[in-house]
Amino acid sequence: MSTQTEQALLDSIPTGLFIGGEWIDGETGATLDVKDPSTGDVIRTIADATPADGIRALDAAVAAQDAWAATAPRTRSEILRRAFDLVQEHKEDLALLMTLEMGKPLAEARGEVVYGGEFLRWFSEEAVRISGRYGINPEGTGHMVVSQRPVGPSFFVTPWNFPFAMATRKIAPALAAGCTVVIKPPALTPLTTIFFTSLLEKAGLPAGVVNVVQTSKSSALSAPIIADPRLRKLSFTGSTEVGRKLIAQAAEGVLRVSMELGGNAPFVVFDDADLDKAVDGALAAKFRNIGQACTAANRFIVHQDVADEFAKRVTDRVNAMKIGRGTEEGVAIGPLIDEDAVAKAGELVDDAVGRGATLLAGGKALEGTGTYYEPTVLTDVVPGSAILREEIFGPVLAISTFTTEEEAVRLANDTEYGLVSYVFTENLQRGQRMIDGLETGMMGLNVGVVSNAAAPFGGVKQSGVGREGGFEGIHEYLSTKYTLIPVS
Repeated sequence: MSTQTEQALLDSIPTGLFIGGEWIDGETGATLDVKDPSTGDVIRTIADATPADGIRALDAAVAAQDAWAATAPRTRSEILRRAFDLVQEHKEDLALLMTLEMGKPLAEARGEVVYGGEFLRWFSEEAVRISGRYGINPEGTGHMVVSQRPVGPSFFVTPWNFPFAMATRKIAPALAAGCTVVIKPPALTPLTTIFFTSLLEKAGLPAGVVNVVQTSKSSALSAPIIADPRLRKLSFTGSTEVGRKLIAQAAEGVLRVSMELGGNAPFVVFDDADLDKAVDGALAAKFRNIGQACTAANRFIVHQDVADEFAKRVTDRVNAMKIGRGTEEGVAIGPLIDEDAVAKAGELVDDAVGRGATLLAGGKALEGTGTYYEPTVLTDVVPGSAILREEIFGPVLAISTFTTEEEAVRLANDTEYGLVSYVFTENLQRGQRMIDGLETGMMGLNVGVVSNAAAPFGGVKQSGVGREGGFEGIHEYLSTKYTLIPVS
């Protein structure tokens, strides 16, 4: 990828806020810098929104709500479909932009464009399938009409790790349902959302239906929007710690909330597993997005009879991984998002080794420019290690062992989180017991990646509430109304 190509793309990105269908400067003219984590260089300087800008964005969303809700479902559907088509036309631009601002390998960024685009296509199809029901009540005294209508203006806070898919996963169902949107993209990776919004504009989205306010002061901007009585829905993807605070704020207005929060995914390998499948699944579940995913496998719980062979095969594959800037050919491991992420990975690895774990590969940050941490494999990780309790969010694969199925279930469920789990076994009955026994909102059985636009994404326990994607996704943006018509 040439420097000229990169610069031309970056120069094409709007630098303003998108409010009421216009790209405008922020109230104070303040700016924020977006950096390339592979070099630390500033790649684009854009407007930095204030709380007043956030309320202006909400004003625009409120003003557009009634007209958008009254827009024919087919019209909403066709706008989303045109947006999908524009994403396909600009898929290389979107992929490169994600690699530049977030660091993931270009091949993975292309995969995110495919995945994120599918939410536009899926919900373009769901927009015309919103339905209700009609029937006589059990007493025979009246007819019941149950209908669905848009929740109303919605506020989205998206994370930096999947800057395209997390925007489409929220925006698409909201628009399909007839809701208007204010979105606050992450300060670390806002450019992808901004570029995508320009595609929505080209697709014919009416002014005010989607508004974008990037800021370096997230909580200051979010609080007055959430407190505004005109807001009816809040959706957040990020840490459980922040999610708890937002839920508390949302409670004041009794807002509908969708929360996709932290994870601590178990990856269970039984002694009857196909180890080739298990190793492939482990690499996908752990090292996708450089380990920076809420769905990343965090705790590898491997039967003691196959643990050594599993660890050897995984280590051989990890040692062959190429580290570098995501635009380079063959790179599997790009930079982590910032220095804090590198420091956290190092602290977790050092704690595990200090408690008796064995380091088989990696284990240190790379010197020089960029925020790189070596892909790492640990085995013999002992109970009590921080790496078994905390979400790693980095390329570190930590292995502990078990002997019985009951022990595996206990270890897998021994966490406050419950987003996703992965199980590898060739025993059908055992697989069904794991589906029933593991306390997670999603599960991969003999597969290391579960996300799909047609499936309901979300967790249980402290991994969140609500679902994104699937038939369930659009209902997060619809309220149910019941009407009784007496029999004459």
